Amino acid sequence: MDKTLILTIDQGTSGSKAVIFNSSGGIVSDGRAPLISSYPQDGFVEQTGADLYNSVLEAVANSVSEVENKGYSRKDICCCGISNQRETFILWDEKGKPIHNAVVWQCKRSIQTCLDLKSRGYEGIIRNKTGLFLDPYFSGTKVSWLNNNDKKVIDAISSGQAYFGTVDSWLLYCLTDGKEYKTEYTNASRTMFFNLHTLKWDKEILKILGLENLNLPEIFPSASDFGFSDFKGLFSDAIPITGILGDSHAAAFGERCFEPGDAKATMGTGSSIMMNCGEMISPENTNMVSTICWSTQEKVSYALEGIIVSCGSTLNWISSNLGFFENGKEADEIALSMKDNGNIFLIPAFSGLGAPWWKMEMKGQIHGLTFGTDKKHIVRAGLESIAYQVTDVIKAMNKDSGTDLKSLQIDGGISSSSFIQEMISALLPLELYRCTLKEASALGAAFIAGLGAGIYNSVEEIGKLPYNRKHIQKEENRLYEKSYMKWLEILEGIS
Repeated sequence: MDKTLILTIDQGTSGSKAVIFNSSGGIVSDGRAPLISSYPQDGFVEQTGADLYNSVLEAVANSVSEVENKGYSRKDICCCGISNQRETFILWDEKGKPIHNAVVWQCKRSIQTCLDLKSRGYEGIIRNKTGLFLDPYFSGTKVSWLNNNDKKVIDAISSGQAYFGTVDSWLLYCLTDGKEYKTEYTNASRTMFFNLHTLKWDKEILKILGLENLNLPEIFPSASDFGFSDFKGLFSDAIPITGILGDSHAAAFGERCFEPGDAKATMGTGSSIMMNCGEMISPENTNMVSTICWSTQEKVSYALEGIIVSCGSTLNWISSNLGFFENGKEADEIALSMKDNGNIFLIPAFSGLGAPWWKMEMKGQIHGLTFGTDKKHIVRAGLESIAYQVTDVIKAMNKDSGTDLKSLQIDGGISSSSFIQEMISALLPLELYRCTLKEASALGAAFIAGLGAGIYNSVEEIGKLPYNRKHIQKEENRLYEKSYMKWLEILEGIS
């Protein structure tokens, strides 16, 4: 029995998971706790700081209880890693009391802020320094919006009493009883405050956004000493937190995207397609997000990322709001039973459209409706929209990097869809693999924490650990190609 255990927190939009791995990367136990979002008005998405933290404590307690039932001791847990929803942020005061609810990455309250910044000519400088587009998806413009619209936030920032943190910083602050105020490179790179070239907070951009007085956490490589926590008395001796990664970056690390050209697509509520490019590709030469893939004390590895805003959330909308199917298996069966899509196209711009289109003001649309259209066509169109968007991103990524990807790994709940696997394999000239481990983000957090704690001596050592993935058989289907061309035609025709 491998007694070297690593606890990982995988804090996501809809809930928190705590997964305990052995040093070979095998899952020993897992615990879960739900997390509720609120929608104060159209386009606004929030969570509470207390709910975020308490969901993590609940998940960890459940996971530790399970691991003890399997004959382990909680003393076998050597360290902790954190994977988290990235662009979601929270503001708190010097006593650790939230000034405002956490603003979730899906929130679109700062659309007008982005447009104003563009009209003032700031898009280029922000893009070139941060690698990000002026889009509400990222934290910075939403903090700026709060600083212009919420009196409590305005007062706190102007007096220097507001502390900003993405979810990793907030959890770290809470878990260490306020002793640690830190973040790491991948999460910092999603804020719009972080300079990819200097690896520091950018004072010029903070001034542009009117946030010069905002307190920001100290930044470290992903594998670092982030402090100790006893998880509110769950452990008699506090355990070290030695690795943190944003969730998509963690999935890339868990799926061994260690070398330039390695790529993965995580399909969850949204989707992140990330390609390790080693050195940074200048943001002005790509229509992708330039970001950091992962980092250690010795190395910073950069990436290109294509962000798809609506992936699983599209299917949730069709199921919950329209009632057209009950679960993913039923949706898959419906799509596979149809000979074609009936010329129906669903544009899933529920919160705007992400890469490579970057149409933040677009609303969701359905094209091609006739009296012959039924619910099956809508279900299939929803599934197709996911495959189309993945294809859009990969084609743009190939163009921007100057290299055609030879293979792509997919993970996340939606990746189990046989229909989506079939479509992607037909539309893209590459080898397609599906990661059979459901907890890819948690595994990446475990690996980076293991590096930080000295359990692993190098990235190369991790690369030699057993890894299961399934090769997806290549499909040939010209109907998919024809439909994809129609998809492009529709999007290119929308101003």
